[in-house]
Amino acid sequence: MSSDGLSQVEHGDVASTTTVTAEVDPAVPGQDENWTHLQFTWSGKPFTLDIAESDRVYDLKASLMSLTDVPPERQKILGLVKGKLPADDERIGDLKLVSGKKFTLVGTPQGHEIKDPHELEFLPDVINDLDVDFSANPAAAASYINDKRNRRKVQEHTKKLNINIINPLREGKRLLVLDIDYTILDTKPLTSGALPPQECARPGLHEFLEAVYPHYDVCIWSQTSWIWLETKLVELGMLGGVRNYKISFVLDKTCMFTVFSTKDGKPYKHSVKALQIIWNHFPQYSAKNTIHIDDLGRNFALNPKEGLKISAFKNAHTQAAMADRELAKLARYLLHIANTHEDFRDAKHASWKDVVRGLPPS
Repeated sequence: MSSDGLSQVEHGDVASTTTVTAEVDPAVPGQDENWTHLQFTWSGKPFTLDIAESDRVYDLKASLMSLTDVPPERQKILGLVKGKLPADDERIGDLKLVSGKKFTLVGTPQGHEIKDPHELEFLPDVINDLDVDFSANPAAAASYINDKRNRRKVQEHTKKLNINIINPLREGKRLLVLDIDYTILDTKPLTSGALPPQECARPGLHEFLEAVYPHYDVCIWSQTSWIWLETKLVELGMLGGVRNYKISFVLDKTCMFTVFSTKDGKPYKHSVKALQIIWNHFPQYSAKNTIHIDDLGRNFALNPKEGLKISAFKNAHTQAAMADRELAKLARYLLHIANTHEDFRDAKHASWKDVVRGLPPS
């Protein structure tokens, strides 16, 4: 497995991959920010790090983990500030740190054993709690999009990401960015082994992808880790199978980052899927021809107009789940906008079900 969490897949026609690295504009967010140089010791060893004033305490803890492998819940930071370290959402600039500040980190590093997929990295899990619909709140979306830290994070993730192209991108096609967990499969029984992989898939999964593939290149973007994602896709027959569609490339949770805001007056943080990271790698795609399908509206925080929220698919063994027809409806909508909208920004994805109801019978 490569350092960015992606690997080549040795199955069928997808064993050969092409790696794509984006050219990042040198005039990027971050160069106009104030940075603080910090020095610390851990286990008797000296370390240094630079952190921007727009970063949060969360980012400081993440940087410490990347340098020492000590997870945030085990970190004890001594001498950085007077008293207790503020909450994760506190901006570094508000701590009034002096460049060259020294402190001590105490904590035991984590092991490298395989864990539950939601424990592998310092990122939130995929449970649908406290979700936010940013397409319905333009002001909240604007605060995320214009945040100096968030803009810099997009550039940082663009620069460090190497995308392995599994199947070639096709000229003139739109881009479908598709979530996997609770969007096209019920994750819980799959990871626990309670149900066979095919019984965890949302009804009509392969038919859906075969229907839209003539118009869309397909990117799978999951909020879990590649070590689990690769297994899911192969077991479901989405990679290396004989279906009449192909997955172009796959992104995992390492391509996401955490953002901060408030909800009901309280601090609120969650991870996001920033489409700009993809667009920076593949300029042929943009808001004009990209749609992102996910069961978590908060993943659209930086691209609210490009997101289409689908109901979560859970309890795959029940009769209600087996009768689910969301993907058949979604296929009709995607085909409709592909044939009627030159620019997807003119479409109203929030009303997609109303659009489908208004279409003539197929």
